[in-house]
Formats: sequence, structure tokens, C-alpha cells
Amino acid sequence: MKYCIECGAKLTEKECINFGLSEGMIPYCPICNEFRFPVFNIAVSMVIFNADYSKSLLIQQYGKKRNILVAGYVNKAESLEQALVREISEEINLDILDYKFNASEYFEKSNTLICNFIVRAKNEKFTLSQEVDYAEWYSIKNAKEVILKDSLAERFFDKALAKVCKKDYLLSA
Repeated sequence: MKYCIECGAKLTEKECINFGLSEGMIPYCPICNEFRFPVFNIAVSMVIFNADYSKSLLIQQYGKKRNILVAGYVNKAESLEQALVREISEEINLDILDYKFNASEYFEKSNTLICNFIVRAKNEKFTLSQEVDYAEWYSIKNAKEVILKDSLAERFFDKALAKVCKKDYLLSA
């Protein structure tokens, strides 16, 4: 961030001290006399498994033939968990059993911190919304083969597999 989001003035750097402790050099607006901490978007994404973790649901969106994860932005005043439930409902209308945090990663292209969750579905019945072009349940082995390569979706998927699946068994099925 080079300019103040309030007044447009060029930012300088100034040491920020809170409760006697330094937070380091932080962008500072000399006109507003305010520190300007980094601003970025927050989103959730989900590695969705069926109840016994033998299949994973991947989607395609925006006319692109690439298999990715269900994801969406967190709205103002919404928790990550609320956004997760809302996005699953909005995009694929799938009933979920439970979920747990998987990993997070900053995605520079959209200036977004993406918080990924492992989700277990009650059943394999879903309904596509207008936001999703296509969705399919894949065996773990097939999901690994068809997920968008060298993508954030693939990295989250691999981390989820390491946490919840007996990879050798499921990848051979």
C-alpha cells in the first residue's frame, strides 16, 4: 500500500508502538495522522469429502473446464464458519456433517487470504446453482488426477488428504 485509503496522500513509514511494544515500521498517513495497516480480502474454500472420505466433490465455474474447490468471499460481519456454510448452500446446496480447518494461504492475484476447510457431507446429493457450471463426486484417486494442476486448490487438496485419508489405500481404489 503506497497511498492512504482515506485521503490519497503518499504514505510514509513510522514505528507503531502499542502497549509499550513495537509492531515495527507500519505505513503511516501524515495527513490523517493514522497508521494504515495492510488491507486484503478474505475467502473460504472447502475440500469436500463424502461421509467415509472415499470421494471428493470438485466443481467447474465461469465457463472454464477446470476442476477446483468450492470457495467464496467472507462478507462483512461474517465468520469463516458462517461463510463456509453459506457458500456450500449457495453453490451446491449440499448438507454437511462437519468441518474442520485445513490450511490457509495468501493468493496474491486477488489480494486474498484464503482459509481452507475439510468438509464432510451427509450424503452425495447436491443441486447446482447458477454460480456453478458442473460438479462431480470423484474417487480420491480420480480427484487427484483431475484437480487443476499446480493450483492452490491442488495444494489444499493434498494437505487435506494427508490429514484425513489413508492415501495409499484410497489412491489405489
